[in-house]
Amino acid sequence: MKVFYVMRYCLLLVLTISALAVQAQTGAITGKIIDETGLGLPGASVLVKGQGRSASTDAAGNFKIVGVPNGPVTLTASYIGYSSLDLDVTVKGNTVANFSLKPDAQNLNEVVVIGYGTTQKKDLTGSITTVSSKDFQAGNITSPEQLIAGKVAGVSIVSNGGQPGSGSVIRIRGGASLTASNDPLIVIDGVPFGNNMTVGALSGNVIAGVSNPLSLINPNDIETFTVLKDANATAIYGSRASNGVILITTKKGKSGELSIDFSTVNSYATVAKKVSVLSADQIRDYVNTNGTAAQKALLGTANTDWQNVIYNNAFTTDNNLSISGSFKKVPYRISGGYLDQKGLLRTDRMTRATAGITLNPTFFDNHLKVDLNLKGSLSETRFANTDAVSNAISFDPTQPVYVNNAYGGYYEWIGSTGQLNPNAPKNPLGLIEEKENNGKADRSFGNLRLDYSFHFLPELHFNVNGGYDVSKGYGTVRVPAYAAQSNATLGTATQYEAVQHNKVAEAFFSYVKDLKDIRSNINATAGYGFYENSTTTYNFTDYNAVGNVQKVPVFPFDRQQNRLLSYYGRLVYTFADKYILSGTMRADGSSKFSEAGRWGYFPSAGFTWRAIDESFLKDSKVFSDLKVRLSYGVTGQQDGFGNYTYLPNYYTSVNEAQYQIGNQFYHMFTPIQYDKDLKWETSTTYNAGIDYGLFGGRVYGSVDVYYKKTKDLLSLVPIAVGTNFSNQLLTNVGNMENKGIEASVNVGIIKTDDVKWDMGFNFTYNKNKVTNLSLNPDPNFKVGAGDITGATGTTLKWNAANYNPGSFFVYKQVYNTQGKPVEGVYADLNNDGIVNDQDRYFYKSPAPKFILGFTTSFSYKKLTLSTVLRGNIGNYIYDNVSSNLGVNRNVLSPSGLINNASSTFFDTNFSNNQYLSDYYIHNASFLKMDNAGLAYNFGRLSPNSKANLRITANVQNVFIISKYKGIDPESTTGIDYNLYPRPRTYSLGLNVGF
Repeated sequence: MKVFYVMRYCLLLVLTISALAVQAQTGAITGKIIDETGLGLPGASVLVKGQGRSASTDAAGNFKIVGVPNGPVTLTASYIGYSSLDLDVTVKGNTVANFSLKPDAQNLNEVVVIGYGTTQKKDLTGSITTVSSKDFQAGNITSPEQLIAGKVAGVSIVSNGGQPGSGSVIRIRGGASLTASNDPLIVIDGVPFGNNMTVGALSGNVIAGVSNPLSLINPNDIETFTVLKDANATAIYGSRASNGVILITTKKGKSGELSIDFSTVNSYATVAKKVSVLSADQIRDYVNTNGTAAQKALLGTANTDWQNVIYNNAFTTDNNLSISGSFKKVPYRISGGYLDQKGLLRTDRMTRATAGITLNPTFFDNHLKVDLNLKGSLSETRFANTDAVSNAISFDPTQPVYVNNAYGGYYEWIGSTGQLNPNAPKNPLGLIEEKENNGKADRSFGNLRLDYSFHFLPELHFNVNGGYDVSKGYGTVRVPAYAAQSNATLGTATQYEAVQHNKVAEAFFSYVKDLKDIRSNINATAGYGFYENSTTTYNFTDYNAVGNVQKVPVFPFDRQQNRLLSYYGRLVYTFADKYILSGTMRADGSSKFSEAGRWGYFPSAGFTWRAIDESFLKDSKVFSDLKVRLSYGVTGQQDGFGNYTYLPNYYTSVNEAQYQIGNQFYHMFTPIQYDKDLKWETSTTYNAGIDYGLFGGRVYGSVDVYYKKTKDLLSLVPIAVGTNFSNQLLTNVGNMENKGIEASVNVGIIKTDDVKWDMGFNFTYNKNKVTNLSLNPDPNFKVGAGDITGATGTTLKWNAANYNPGSFFVYKQVYNTQGKPVEGVYADLNNDGIVNDQDRYFYKSPAPKFILGFTTSFSYKKLTLSTVLRGNIGNYIYDNVSSNLGVNRNVLSPSGLINNASSTFFDTNFSNNQYLSDYYIHNASFLKMDNAGLAYNFGRLSPNSKANLRITANVQNVFIISKYKGIDPESTTGIDYNLYPRPRTYSLGLNVGF
């Protein structure tokens, strides 16, 4: 025991002497960073190259780095929007180093977030675009993805409608899958958000109790979006990266004085456009002219605009408060927000309360950096019954809203026996007011990241990231027994609840080293990841409004779970600061596949040549930047389908299908189709790009050309009866290709002390084509991809080889000499003398050929005017409103009622529906002004005040220019029916900072 104590004291003595020796060999660097006007830059960064030591400046621009070894070192100072500056100093005790930074129009030295690390913009080898908070869309923004709509070449963001908290369909370079997910992977502060969440009967990335999971994230907390588009940029994420990756970075605390920021945006939403239908007088005239005596007797005397009845103008308020600074050298940011958004449909409303905290301390002389991010939200939503939208279009406008009856006092179509007409639409207002669908969603996500640079080798870092995303969605649906919409069941009284858990655990090493002797730099990363996603759906007994049991669940809950294990690595080698070669590899093992095909391997390689640094261009008066990029990579897909589709499985019969043995009833189990050989869907992408800058950075942008080949498509295809347990099977079959061009240009038109005028334009050409869709090549093989309303079992959109996914498959309409379509007459395309299904042909696609984005900002002193425009060219839409309602059989219904019709009714004079006529497919190309804003920055309210004030005014959905006459040419499905109108919104905002 004495020997132990002696050894311990000797060890302590050695460590103390060593620490003193180390302290004697280190020093501190202090200084200040100023801008071109001589003012200090708060939040600028200073890095000791090759050592991993860094510091941020305080509010006055001052910084201090301690523990720097004595001797020559190179310091790098950087700040967003300014050119970085290197300074060589010799450290000896306390050393002073000051920097003066100059603006960089192209932000080439800006630090860009990439997968598992960062790099400078000038050193990128992949196709990556970053949009920061200063360039976000403004106004009434309630879901994060709306911030960058129209801002990034190759990225399409289309809202699903105007419902509060409504989500969007996001596509990066078009879709790469058919049955699997086409959504990009979204990573927030290092936490991947699952793309395959299933809640009850709803599939997709959903959370019960809310219409859009992303709406539970406060857009005001977001600092940057980084979009990774080509495989060289995305392959480090391997699985789920086939459709691109969006990295979201939230706002962090900064060292310096206390900063308080409050913002409020108050908005007023109106219906921008209604579906054009016949008026009450037009219906009366038509029925009196063409109807029977019995039909004429059905006419009412009212003049009801049913769309006016269900819609109202809606008010929204969005308020946010953040407090940031540092406490005992620990940077922090605390934020809170409250949103109250009403919808255009009466009773539609969503409220959301959010809170967040970030802590970013450093320890051990900046060797250990800690990032703690916690976010949470609580939302409550009253979902209006969107069936009212289609019913308002079709309901007879000659009838009143209210009458004295047994159905809540709402006018309904009642037959001669006093019962509801089962074929009639229900009163639109009754559908809304008599259905209460109240949902709640609680969500919390966050992570803890540790970055440790080893004392004995500061170039080597060890990173650990542990994250979570937990949500609970729950609610009730109630319809009274007397309501017409549930007359057969005497109302509804149901509840739902689902809980989702997503867990992330990652650990990786990174090593960055300048090798000055050989003019080289190496940047290496290698790591491991574990990801687990689970959803538990609780099953409740369903009752009707009078308490009768309608359905009893077999099991109290259902749990779905999947796991992913990953190993990944990346090496970036730079020579002479102008030749950059990168390579990545990721191996993913997914529980969604059998052991034989469980692991997927996803490599990538990229090369960048910074031509601007060559001697023949270095002194160019035209080019300020010129960079050439080449890349190749493979990514995988395992999202968008069930967790156990490779396993033999069973589903349980419903209560009504129990089997009786004696006096006992038993639930039966039915086998489900499965493919034991299911494996990864993979996409191989080739990309060539040029980044350029002209005239001192006054003009800059990029051009990319890409080609993507997807094989082993996860597709739901028909199979022969008896070969499995269904006539359809999810399996790996077929290929698809995706190719296109992206271009962006940004121009600083005017830059003076008082006037600034910037303009940006982005352009995308994309072509998707299925190249094979059957196990055995068959040019006539096709798979249904989308049905229409009004024609049960009629499939309009199909997937087939050599056509765009989801192309329209229709008959070619024949016209008379007056140019009117002839009812039921179509072209005999195969010239066999018979017009039948063999004469249908593929005609157009909902996907646009060209996507355009335009932004401009004009500032005069403290006043700024800005706008965002978007456009699609070559996208087509099917007018399901006209095909379903615009015929005589609909208005003069044989079911004993009168219906309304679309205003195109008189263009065709069809007696019966012609659902598959190409007459109803229209060019839906459009130009839309998304946003127009005016802002005035008062700055400091007084010379001695720290408070500053900024006021904004915005209009969203300002106008649309299109030949299409329907409610909106922009559609996520290509079928126009039952769209919740996107509102025109007027917003007034105020921002106060202290």
